[in-house]
Amino acid sequence: MAVDYASLKKGGFMRQKQKDNFSMRLKVVGGNLTAEQIITIANIAKKYGCGHVHLTSRQGVEIPFIKLEDIEAVKAELAAGGVSVGVCGPRVRTVTACQGSAVCPSGCIETYALALEISERYFGRELPHKFKFGVTGCRNNCLKAEENDLGIKGGYLIEWEKKDCILCGVCVKACRENALSAIGDEIVLDRDRCNYCGRCVKSCPTDAWHGEPAYILSFGGLFGNKIEKGVEVIPIASDREIMFRAADAAVDFFARHAERGERFRTSIERVGWDTFKAAMEEVMNVHA
Repeated sequence: MAVDYASLKKGGFMRQKQKDNFSMRLKVVGGNLTAEQIITIANIAKKYGCGHVHLTSRQGVEIPFIKLEDIEAVKAELAAGGVSVGVCGPRVRTVTACQGSAVCPSGCIETYALALEISERYFGRELPHKFKFGVTGCRNNCLKAEENDLGIKGGYLIEWEKKDCILCGVCVKACRENALSAIGDEIVLDRDRCNYCGRCVKSCPTDAWHGEPAYILSFGGLFGNKIEKGVEVIPIASDREIMFRAADAAVDFFARHAERGERFRTSIERVGWDTFKAAMEEVMNVHA
């Protein structure tokens, strides 16, 4: 009976050099696994593989040396342990994320919950080529958002409350963009310089600065045969609903305009960045 290698690859089983051996890619959202899931993975690696796993550059786990005849048993035992097989090929891949504001003091957004929501919304969607999301919690950019087809970076939309300020100047010193100035009894914000990092909010000893989580989006990043930094073509998204509107529009643009085997960045460049930006602005109601 002929082996359908294309279907196996779609389901996360990648052929190895060794005949009838596969490296099995697992679904790991936002780099998070429970201790129980890790135990399941370890047991599968020992029972069906060669006793080790490979940690990928995108927070994934692969178990090499899975035999062709064991694939169905492996999938069943993984599922029983709460572990899902990943995907390969031309579709939305596993979403990566840093630890975000739930753990990291620098985080401006809660990244793991967002990564789960993105995964539920897009994971496995068929597209002309692979499409990658990456979520990072702040301007420190540990996850390197701009390497992704769609990168999401946390930021704060900030406001100053004069009545709570003691004019200590800590926020002015903390701002790396020189966006804050102490003038008389005022702290003046140059919004053109502000990069939404939220350091003023996090450094203020009296909570005179208030920050609302927001989302800085970049489009068309690549980090493979061709390396390109994702581009910010729309203003910061002030809430999740707006952010998802932008994400929907970007994925739909790719689905409509891309030629088979063409990455998102290449599609944008062929169609035109102005066309892409106009499509995004229309959906985002940037000018409303």
